[in-house]
Amino acid sequence: MLAAALLMASLAGLWMLYQVQPLPMSDIAVYRAEGQAASAGGDLYGFTVTKWALPATYPPFAAVLFIPTTWLSLGTLQVVAVLVNAVFLALLVHLSCKAAGLGKADRTAPVILAATALGLWLEPVFQTFVFGQVNLALTCLVLWDLSRPDGARLKGFATGIAAGIKLTPALFAVYLLVTGRVKAAFTVLGGFLVSALLGWLVLPAASIEFWTQRMFETGRVGKVWIIDNQSLQGLITRVLHEPEPGLLWAVPALLTAAAGLYAARRVYLRRGLDSWGVLCTAVTALLVSPISWSHHWVWCVPLLVALAARTRRRASRRALLAAVTLAFTARTMWMIPHTGDLDLYFSWWQQPFAAPYPVLGLALLAAVFWWTRQLPGVSGAPGGRLPAPRLEQQLSSGSRAG
Repeated sequence: MLAAALLMASLAGLWMLYQVQPLPMSDIAVYRAEGQAASAGGDLYGFTVTKWALPATYPPFAAVLFIPTTWLSLGTLQVVAVLVNAVFLALLVHLSCKAAGLGKADRTAPVILAATALGLWLEPVFQTFVFGQVNLALTCLVLWDLSRPDGARLKGFATGIAAGIKLTPALFAVYLLVTGRVKAAFTVLGGFLVSALLGWLVLPAASIEFWTQRMFETGRVGKVWIIDNQSLQGLITRVLHEPEPGLLWAVPALLTAAAGLYAARRVYLRRGLDSWGVLCTAVTALLVSPISWSHHWVWCVPLLVALAARTRRRASRRALLAAVTLAFTARTMWMIPHTGDLDLYFSWWQQPFAAPYPVLGLALLAAVFWWTRQLPGVSGAPGGRLPAPRLEQQLSSGSRAG
């Protein structure tokens, strides 16, 4: 009852904030307009909505999924979006606890409700509520899919569907491939192709337009240099004071992609921690994507749960958990004056505060590299092809026998 009361108080706080400063929920308006265009056969990529003149940026398959949003008025849809996102946040906490290996005693209903109440105020999660975004739903879909045992029926298909809505989850197919799970990797591809085919069957002209033109128009999504963009490109453009970094971004992005996937592979093979491999891949995707708005970083929820699961009796790890939680709560990027084009003229000391998430993401990948520099309990041993969970079990069994 106390946990439920805390959740209700958290939602009431969100409602009170809305009374003082109405939430724009602009993205839900775009989704509804996409659904209207899909159902009426209109020009999917020719309209703009809201006072910010926002266009459609998702593949046609997403527009088909958004058709039910047209059955409600915009005001009703906004209320429904808040309630549905609250449900997805609770589900994400639950899935994160399972992925982190927490037992049933550590993921009871009170724990899930309390974590949901507090998690709402993490900046990426809060921004998802503010804009009426679908990030929580997609993260749940991917995490549920990839947390299933290897060999589970159609593992990877749901991730492919998520990639058909937003393209960045496609990187998880590469992660599955480099960790030796070829069938699941091709299942991701299959799910993605099914989504693209369904989009083409319903909206053939829009599909051709998107896959041949619109998907390459980064500027259509927004300006890469504004403070909202918490990707590696956003960091580089602001550091260089250059709105079009070109190769100065492309080369570091390719190196980061390779390093991030290598870190994900190594933590899977050497530590048997598939959940951390998934997290490394998610962080890599957020880093190398041309644009990763701050609300895309809702992967902070499974990251914080994974860190919390490994903090017992370790003061240093509890301090790390507190620091990462603070980074995702502090909202430092919004505290720096950024009106107009001030984003391009930050001084050197403002840069870390302007890009907390890419800095944290790079630090996470570096930490995983250091942590997996050798096999557990085997000095200097290289990672082999032996499935890591079985390797870890063998090592732990040997230590217990000793």
